[in-house]
Amino acid sequence: RHSHFISTFILSDITQKGYEKKRTKLLAPYIIQTPGKNSTITQLPPPSSSSRYRERRARRSHRSGGTRDDRYRSDIHTEAVQAALAKHKEEKMALPMPTKRRSTYVQSPVENHTPPDSSSGSEDETSVRRQSTVIAPPPAVNPNLQSPDSWINHSVQGSSTSSSASSTMSHGEAKPQPQSQPQPQPQPQYRPQYQPLYQPQYQLQEPPRTAAVTEMLAKSRIGVPVSSRVSTKIQQLLNTLKRPKRPPLSEFFTDDSEEIVEVPQPDPNTPKPEGRQTIPVKGEPLGVVSNWPPALQAALARWGATQGKSPALTALDITGKPLYTLTYGKLWSRSVKLAYTLLNKLGTKNEQILKPGDRVALVYPNSDPGMFWVAFYGCLLAEVIPVPIEVPLSRKDAGISQVGFLLGSCGVGLALTSEICLKGLPKTPAGEILQFKGWPRLKWVVTDSKYLTKPSKDWQPHIPTANTDPAYIEYKANKEGTVVGVAVSKVAMLTHCQALTQACNYCEGETLVNVLDFKKDMGLWHGVLTAVMNRIHTISVPYAVMKACPLSWVQRVHIHKARVALVKCRDLHWAMMAHRDQRDTSLASLRNLIVADGANPWSVSSCDAFLNVFQSHGLKPEVICPCATSPEAMTVAIRRPGVPGAPLPARAILSLGGLSHGVIRVNTEDKNSALTVQDVGHVMPGALMCVVKPDGPPQLCKTDEIGEIIVNSRAGGNMYYGLPGVTKNTFEVIPVNANGVPIGEIPFVRSGLLGFVGPGSLIFVVGKIEGLLMVSGRRHNADDLVATALAVEPVKTVYRGRIAVFSVTVFYDERVVIVAEQRPDASEEDSFQWMSRVLQAIDSIHQVGLYCLALVPANTLPKTPLGGIHISDTKQFFLDGNLHPCNILMCPHTCVTNLPKPRQKQPVGVGPASVMVGNLVAGKRIAQAAGRDLGMIEDQDLVRKHQYLTEALHWRAQTDPDHVLYVLLNAKGVTVGTATCVQLHKRAEKIAAALTEKGSINTGENVVLLYPPGIDLIAAFYGCLYAGCVPVTVRPPHPQNLAATLPTVRMIIDVSVSACILTTQNLTRILRSKEAALSVNIKTWPTIIDTDDLPRRRPPQIYKPPTAEMIAYLDFSVSTTGMLTGVKISHAAVSALCRSIKLQCELYSSRQIAICLDPYCGLGFVLWCLASVYSGHQSILIPPFELESCLSLWLSTLSQYRIRDTFCSYSVMELCTKGLGTQTDLLKARGVNLSCVRSCVVIAEERPRLALTHSFSKLFKDVGLSPRAVSTAFGSRVNLAICLQGTTGPDPCTVYVDMKSLRHDRVRLVERGAPQSLPLMESGKILPGVRVIIVNPETRGPLGDSHLGEIWVNSPHNASGYYTIYGEESLQADHFNTKLSFGDPQTLWARTGYLGFVKRTELLAASGDRHDALFVVGSLDETLELRGLRYHPIDIETSVSRAHRSIAESAVFTWTNLLVVVSELCGSEQDALDLVPLITNVVLEEHHLIVGVVVIVDPGVIPINSRGEKQRMHLRDSFLADQLDPIYVAYNM
Repeated sequence: RHSHFISTFILSDITQKGYEKKRTKLLAPYIIQTPGKNSTITQLPPPSSSSRYRERRARRSHRSGGTRDDRYRSDIHTEAVQAALAKHKEEKMALPMPTKRRSTYVQSPVENHTPPDSSSGSEDETSVRRQSTVIAPPPAVNPNLQSPDSWINHSVQGSSTSSSASSTMSHGEAKPQPQSQPQPQPQPQYRPQYQPLYQPQYQLQEPPRTAAVTEMLAKSRIGVPVSSRVSTKIQQLLNTLKRPKRPPLSEFFTDDSEEIVEVPQPDPNTPKPEGRQTIPVKGEPLGVVSNWPPALQAALARWGATQGKSPALTALDITGKPLYTLTYGKLWSRSVKLAYTLLNKLGTKNEQILKPGDRVALVYPNSDPGMFWVAFYGCLLAEVIPVPIEVPLSRKDAGISQVGFLLGSCGVGLALTSEICLKGLPKTPAGEILQFKGWPRLKWVVTDSKYLTKPSKDWQPHIPTANTDPAYIEYKANKEGTVVGVAVSKVAMLTHCQALTQACNYCEGETLVNVLDFKKDMGLWHGVLTAVMNRIHTISVPYAVMKACPLSWVQRVHIHKARVALVKCRDLHWAMMAHRDQRDTSLASLRNLIVADGANPWSVSSCDAFLNVFQSHGLKPEVICPCATSPEAMTVAIRRPGVPGAPLPARAILSLGGLSHGVIRVNTEDKNSALTVQDVGHVMPGALMCVVKPDGPPQLCKTDEIGEIIVNSRAGGNMYYGLPGVTKNTFEVIPVNANGVPIGEIPFVRSGLLGFVGPGSLIFVVGKIEGLLMVSGRRHNADDLVATALAVEPVKTVYRGRIAVFSVTVFYDERVVIVAEQRPDASEEDSFQWMSRVLQAIDSIHQVGLYCLALVPANTLPKTPLGGIHISDTKQFFLDGNLHPCNILMCPHTCVTNLPKPRQKQPVGVGPASVMVGNLVAGKRIAQAAGRDLGMIEDQDLVRKHQYLTEALHWRAQTDPDHVLYVLLNAKGVTVGTATCVQLHKRAEKIAAALTEKGSINTGENVVLLYPPGIDLIAAFYGCLYAGCVPVTVRPPHPQNLAATLPTVRMIIDVSVSACILTTQNLTRILRSKEAALSVNIKTWPTIIDTDDLPRRRPPQIYKPPTAEMIAYLDFSVSTTGMLTGVKISHAAVSALCRSIKLQCELYSSRQIAICLDPYCGLGFVLWCLASVYSGHQSILIPPFELESCLSLWLSTLSQYRIRDTFCSYSVMELCTKGLGTQTDLLKARGVNLSCVRSCVVIAEERPRLALTHSFSKLFKDVGLSPRAVSTAFGSRVNLAICLQGTTGPDPCTVYVDMKSLRHDRVRLVERGAPQSLPLMESGKILPGVRVIIVNPETRGPLGDSHLGEIWVNSPHNASGYYTIYGEESLQADHFNTKLSFGDPQTLWARTGYLGFVKRTELLAASGDRHDALFVVGSLDETLELRGLRYHPIDIETSVSRAHRSIAESAVFTWTNLLVVVSELCGSEQDALDLVPLITNVVLEEHHLIVGVVVIVDPGVIPINSRGEKQRMHLRDSFLADQLDPIYVAYNM
């Protein structure tokens, strides 16, 4: 109450001393402790009305008129929240604010905002309102409540409240001061969980760098100035995460056979129930009144006949004025007419469409109670079963298909409605009523009087005595959103009316004002059924009237001198907000104000506040009657109207901490986490009630334990209609005692309410089962969390009534999600500040971490018919990524506490020798594999004699001059260039001559070849060899993107110290252009020779190297980790490699192959430039960039030339899959036929992309592609071609590996479809002359079959070493000439840097031996080490790409142990924030990792190299340098 008094004295300006005095005086009469053990219950004062009134006046003067729309209002709570936040404030916590592109801000036009009052509109979900929070008092008066704006950010690390401030700060300046990391406050039982998830001991080592590159990078990449907005925020995030909030972990995860999840140990201080076992509570007997009718219809018949003029129902128009009054006579005659029509007049003459017992839907709007009453009673008289439902407004109504499920389960085929309503239903263009999704086909019947037939004189409706047949079916949506029908029997309906009459003391002829929905629940039970039984006059106030005029129900009570009013807390609240407009209303006539949602824990403050305002208008305190109900048990308990002057019932002040453990404890220690609840009176007459444990067998609770209330009574629901399975569990519960023995025979019905029985058998309800969130074994009530969130300033951020709280299951526990609608005028800063405070308030008060808090634009959450939020649909939207939030905050670090413990690397106690011996003892072979032996195979071709490619070309030009070696195609598939053996030779001679004359190049110097993919490149290559210089092929810069591509060219030229550049005229112009000058220094290019029109000259002689160990060419490539490495390829390696490929692929001069990949490095270059000259086959060259203008170019070429063997890259395959996947019919029509293709090899240096090759094979199966054709190759920097699927040998095989074991550097093979399994495909057959062995990278000892290790390779075509300027030899020796530590210490191996394993298969190799398959898992440089485990980025990316349809591509990297996920968004920008929770969920579920930062970018932002591999380190640098222009960056807390 503190805050409430503060505002009082701000207004009346009294001193602190005076304030204390006044406060004690005000509180004195109320502070009484009830003696004895029930000290749980204390009397709470209704605060003095005048002060409350003044406070509200003051509040109004601060804001525009009473537009406040506050559900869940409680001053106590507000104060608690402020105190909790003040505590956090001392800890100075700074959360980084998300970065957002301007275009994603919510731009909502003003028209479509609902006026604030309706925004509340909640129906029974949550309509408890709480008044506004208090105006923050000036600190001078009350130093311990600090003003909210000073709260979030006076922290030292670049604060995020002003993004401008934070964007200018760099790491250097933002030194977190010691006080920014306070020691956590000790808290009972719960440790709020900011655990340092990323254990600092696993700093990622930078991958070893080539020396040549290290210097380059010293200038470029490593020196990225990290003074950017992003980095400051990440720094802030790290500081936040480092706050010690959790005890250190004791022992460590050693083996993956342990269960994944860490099971939290039970806390010894957890409160346990200590009371004795409860006993069932009995209601007073149901009295027998002589003139009670034998059935409800009989009552209507009686009043219709004897009291025909007496008013039954008054309906109001939209302005709140009476529209019509239906008398009992009219109600009776119309209902009889309808009953007659239904039974006799619907079909043709002699067929009867409806029979007694059939179910009929009633579809009437909330504003037309009269039509509904007639329809309902007409059905009862016809003995058909009415199923009232909401009017469907559109195909997209929230939960519309679930209503279809209800109609289906009830077997409804006919719907009754009014003419006006029928006109308003959504129609098809043909004018028929829409077939709603999931609905059965319905026949619609209009029930307006003019369409009804008057029955003949002798026809009377049949009114039997009430029996157990169903009378009506009430719909109910359960937690998952399924709508079921609770069937109420005729006798239950009648008994319930009798019990309500007795409990509420209804008298014949009274007047009742009903604000509730008359189709179900209290509105139906009191306002339609019990009212008719007692000939009550009901005034029905529809929701629309309440929206327009919130005081209308109070005015109706005053005008009609009503004795009873039927309302919800929302209505109390609205009336209170609007009450200044009315001076002379009187509520003195009320003897019973029934509060339908009085069972909601937060209703107590609405009741108190309403009483405060209206006591001066004659409202008596004892008339307020809260009650508790549920669709299944109907009325569970209701407070009886009190005797004037009797003491008011007690209140319970409970500890929220205790409640979360299911026990009742008086709140003593921390008033901030208290819940004050009012009773809901006593059990209904004639009923028996127990409290049982909500989960497990229905065991009776102890007296101090919270449980589910179950009821046995004749006045309750009977079953879920048409669903016998679920019925048993709810309607036939037999409670058991502590030993599990049933306490009797009689079945009870579950009410779905959680509560306990207080002193004097008063019932207290603390929540509903469906609002229960079970997090880490503790229970939290959704309504309580809503209340806390809404007590947080600044309230102008969100709409009060539009907030949903639910839990989602992620990684073996429930996680709490809050979604609210943001007001259009709330600024980004406000929203973020509000969200950060909500996190902290909930953490402090409920001791539970929020997983996700999302704000969506106004009016976008799915609504229930009366304006509340449709929780289950909202949850579904969240899980499907359709919520489109405008602000989101994820806090997985805080609330995910069950992650497995980080693994610590065990010291390797076993030496490599013992591993090998162990393997031999176990009968496991050492993991090695080899291709065929090169030396054994006789090569018939004469080429064998030529040691050098230059000799081979010269020889071909002489022996077969006109044989066409190369055909180059353009985008139209037209040949734009060919080269015969002699043409190529002559052209190479011209270039060699130019090099020696123009460039005055000396033998052995490096020459850069800068050409687009084509024949010029090949000629220039051989020209260099003829001249004795060393060619370096470089991809030309992209003319439209010089800034990004030219520096790489410059870097290779500088690193390779090239003496000259050979290129085309066009590229020469570009290199010297002004645009080029902007990104590099163009004055220092080496000599540029344009080879487009050279004079016909011949070099004096063709150079012949003195030994085959001389360098033939340099191969430069940028690895995916952003490292530029050049390797030296000797003449001997060139001919060994060409020979190996020739043998594997059976290449000879009569063959044709098609090549569609980039010819600048690796195996791509070898196939494009070298293989044809060696083997003599014809190569059809298709430059990949031509596919951009003609997607089908490659495939139609294969078909047109009947190609048997083709080579492509992943990028080409992806282009075809994405671009042509839907057009296979079109290709077929154009005559494309791929049945000729025998092998299609993807050239790559990575793990085979199984998903892509599969979908490619599947899609193009329609145009004849054999499923066996597609395979992959594998090469690395140290050896360009290790595997290549040849023409012979078994098909590549696939195995399934357990992902968990891979993280532990092990291979565990599992069955296909096993959970967490990863399919791996063999990377082609090992080439002739190649040997591989699997080695432990740490001990360098050989490993056994099916063990994961580094792939080492030995082959005559290994590269000779890295190209370095200042001979750094250590890496050289380590990567190229390294020896095993044990086993075979002689052989020299090269380390590929890739992890993989060898598995001996059942298949036979060509030699007849069993085939050893090599499986590549991924590059060691790329792996992420997190929590002591090794992750391959591609695995996480695969999961991420599956998370949402709008994710085009994604990439992950780590930065100081934070996992960063970058995703390209291919949908609209409003989907951007939907991705954040889904990405976080999927990575947590599948990889047990918490994502630190989620970055959403435009398509095409993730850099990809020519092999189609992601350049993750480039991406990381751009991210840290703030160059990505992201759509959204979310920092997960």
